[in-house]
Parts: sequence; structure tokens; C-alpha cells
Amino acid sequence: MLGKLTVSALGLGCMGFSQSYPPFPEKKDSIAVIRRAVELGVTFFDTAEVYGPYTNEEVVGEALEPYRDQVVIATKFGWSIPKDGGAYTDKAFGLDSSPAAIRKAVEGSLKRLRTDHIDLYYQHRVDPRVPIEDVANTVSELIKEGKVLYFGLSEAGADTIRRAHAVCPVSAVQSEYSMFYRDPEQKIIPTLEELGIGFVPFSPLGKGILSGRFSRDSKLDKSDYRSSIPRFQGENFQNNMKLAEFVTELATRKGVTPAQIALGWVLAQKEWMAPIPGTTKISRLEENLGSLNVSFTAAELASIKSMLDGIVITGARYPESHAKLVDN
Repeated sequence: MLGKLTVSALGLGCMGFSQSYPPFPEKKDSIAVIRRAVELGVTFFDTAEVYGPYTNEEVVGEALEPYRDQVVIATKFGWSIPKDGGAYTDKAFGLDSSPAAIRKAVEGSLKRLRTDHIDLYYQHRVDPRVPIEDVANTVSELIKEGKVLYFGLSEAGADTIRRAHAVCPVSAVQSEYSMFYRDPEQKIIPTLEELGIGFVPFSPLGKGILSGRFSRDSKLDKSDYRSSIPRFQGENFQNNMKLAEFVTELATRKGVTPAQIALGWVLAQKEWMAPIPGTTKISRLEENLGSLNVSFTAAELASIKSMLDGIVITGARYPESHAKLVDN
């Protein structure tokens, strides 16, 4: 449960079909993965207007149109996207959560998603120029109009969450969370638990480092977004592979895959967490869903926590330009 919104325990993050991790699959292949997820019981799909931009919503909309009444579609607003579109760049894309921009964004998303309503509508990043109360009030109006069903925030700080929730109930907050990044345990998760808000961890596989796909000799292509992330660079990467190797050891002992351990661990934290791992491959989708069958005893979780506390992750999780956009 994300607030009062019911979703599958594991969702599908769709960003990778068109952003950050090239090469991108052909449209028909992306649609096949999304529809296979529906067949396997996934009801929660995450996209955003800025992914592409726009093309990701178009793919998700076409893929889910036959199943619209069976699924929950989450998308996001809050970017000022250049009129000529083009691939996302820090310099060309700015933040804009003004009421007029939100209303313009929702109409575009509805059209691309081939629907008359958005189930969960997130502010993608907190816009410091627009009071969060104004944002929440605008979304509240969209809910009254039936264009949006539930309100969400992405990468918002605890104070912002409280202020928004006081104006329009927040159903879910989306932030990075995994064995690789546990900072939300300090303020965000306790705040959400207090307010009855659901949590949607993105990058629950640590942007792939917990999936078993990397070795200490791995090299990232410059076109791969991770090559710009300090945690994946040089000595930081070598140090952080200690965690990946620990996860692999756990997987071997349990007879499952590293990805299933990493996702199973997130699922074991709270009942109101719905992680959204992304993949462009049906085989990985099926593997990820296998995490629903992974369980941990209380003793195992305590032991894992002790090990995680002893592994120091080095390097920032975002390049500096992206880190500045995170609300604290």
C-alpha cells in the first residue's frame, strides 16, 4: 500500500527504455518487456515526461493501453523542457513546478500515456522557486478534476514532505534506496512511517552494482550515465565492489541470484515499500520477480545490517550537477 493506493510488491521502472543506459531497445522490444511484466503480475509502472524526453511515456502508454484498468501508472512533472526536445542535458533542462507548467505537463502526459487519468503524479524534483504548498494545491485541483488520482514526491526532504502533505495528502515518496544507498533510513523513512506515506525505492539494485553484472575489471562506456557517477569511478568503484561481493556471497549461500538478494532485502524492510527496478530484458525481469520468493529471518536481517554498517561506501551517488537538484 502506497498510502491508499494498492500496487504490486515490485514495480517496473521504465526509464531505461529511453534514457541513461544505452543502447536502448527498439520500441517493439520495450513494449514486449512491459507487457510481459503485466502477464507476470506487475501492476505498477513508473515513467516521466523528461525520460527521452516524452518518448518513454509514449512507449509506456502504448504498451499498457490494453491493460489500462488493471495497472497503476506513475509519471512525473517539474522540468522545463526545451521546445526542440533533444536528449536530456543539465544545461538545457531546468526545473519548473509553477502551476501553469504543471497543468501543461499533465495534459501532455495524459495524451502520451493514452489515458484520461494519471494514477500517481510525482513532482520529479523540488523546485526551490515555487513553494511546495503551491505545487500541492495545484495537484489537489487536478485530483478534484479527475486528471490525477494520487500525489507523490521524488527526492524530497522530510520538511518538504510534511509541508506538502499538509495541503494535499502525499501517497508516495520516491527516492534512491538500496543496500548501496541507505541514507533514507535517517529521516525519510521515519517521516513516511509517521505520516502513513508509501515509499518507492528507485535504483534498488544500486544502479546495477548489486546485480552481479560487475567485476573489479568492469569498464563503463562514456555513454553510460554511471560513468559520470563518483561511486562508479576509480578507487571508489574498487572499494564499493566489497559490497557487491558480499551480496554475491549471500546469494550463493541462499541459492539465489545477487539481484534477488538485493531486492529481497528492500522488500523485507517495510510492507509499504514498492521498489521499481528497471530492466530492458525479459530474462532480468523474470529474475527480479523471483525476489518475491526470497525471505530472511530476523537473525539474518540483523546480521546483514551489521555487515552493511561495516562497509563504508565511498563516492557521491550523483555527479555534482545532479546532486544540487536533490531536496534535503
